[in-house]
Amino acid sequence: MYCFFVIEHGRRNILHFHVAEHPTSPWIVQQLREAFPESCPYRYAILDRDGKFGEEVTDLLTASGMKPTRTSPACPWQNGIAERWIGSCRRELLDHVIILNDVHLRRLIWDYVSYY
Repeated sequence: MYCFFVIEHGRRNILHFHVAEHPTSPWIVQQLREAFPESCPYRYAILDRDGKFGEEVTDLLTASGMKPTRTSPACPWQNGIAERWIGSCRRELLDHVIILNDVHLRRLIWDYVSYY
């Protein structure tokens, strides 16, 4: 299971998240459309080097007014806020629960996002 999330760096708010068993580039494009349904107030989008963030994703981000920026290979410190949130979610939630299915994971993460 994979969790996709959009986090605002200024206030560290989770703007959008979703869970998928096999995420693809078109699925990520749809998630970004759901995260930013109107004109986007943000200037930058920080992406890692995953192949799923391909040309479709960068084209959508550019069309919505954001500049997609990729982190360097093997440098998680360049996106420390997202890495910190992932680490907190793993340590405080996922290390203590056996995930049954995607619905269960989505509910657990929703509760954690509300708490966070």
